[in-house]
Amino acid sequence: MAKNALDLAHIFVEFSGNKVLTDVHASIPEGGLTVFVGPNGAGKTTLLLCIMGEVPYRGEIRFHPDIRGYIGYVPQNLQTQTYTPITCAEFLGMSYSRRPLWLGMSNAGRQAVARVLDRVGMKNAEKRCIGELSGGEMRRILLAAALLRSPRLLLLDEPAAGVDMRGERLFWDILDDLRTREKITIVMVSHNLSLTAHYASHVICVSRGRCMEGTPHAILTAQNLMTIFGIPIHLYPDQCALSHDLCPMCGAFSMGSDTPAEAASCACKPPAAHN
Repeated sequence: MAKNALDLAHIFVEFSGNKVLTDVHASIPEGGLTVFVGPNGAGKTTLLLCIMGEVPYRGEIRFHPDIRGYIGYVPQNLQTQTYTPITCAEFLGMSYSRRPLWLGMSNAGRQAVARVLDRVGMKNAEKRCIGELSGGEMRRILLAAALLRSPRLLLLDEPAAGVDMRGERLFWDILDDLRTREKITIVMVSHNLSLTAHYASHVICVSRGRCMEGTPHAILTAQNLMTIFGIPIHLYPDQCALSHDLCPMCGAFSMGSDTPAEAASCACKPPAAHN
């Protein structure tokens, strides 16, 4: 029987009288890629911070014993200057040992740095200065820093925000590889519904302080997304239907005819063939 990495029960968060999360219940399956989705200000990052213990909350968060103490975190970004005179290896070395730069890295530290750079596809970046990295490369360095501690639970807050499409897809590929090969439980906040539908094994949709959860196919339906975002969003062609005047998936309007030949073609599902 599958077990959960952690369970959240009766989570309430309030800031200055403003209710952010209200009686939230959710579970994070172990070994999966769970994505928090929802509109801006819905409480996605707040829920992530609750898991980290960084914001006060009422309720209970229960960690599996194998998870507690082995948690890594990847922030949205790290502000650097182009002239920052620290190489990727030095930055990761400090993350690994907490030693001053002038003391150098131990052999174990150098091996660990080389290993995580390879895991994020940047094995040739050891001598590059972090201030020279692109946004996507910097995100991968931050991911490498989180991997240095061999986490069993990895938390990420919009890690690919502002990264171009190629860089974002590469980042998701890396996360998928970490999940499938190394069995790391991954929890992330994302606004990319298409990649969430493709990669996620579990989705927690946060809206108006509450949440619903399940598989991407069950949660990211056009009806749910219309309710949450107020616009037609279509992610799964098999869920499209022309039975409504407006297809809830792609927005195609019916012409008011009962015959498919005289109805507007839906981009999601072709009209039925005539005999």
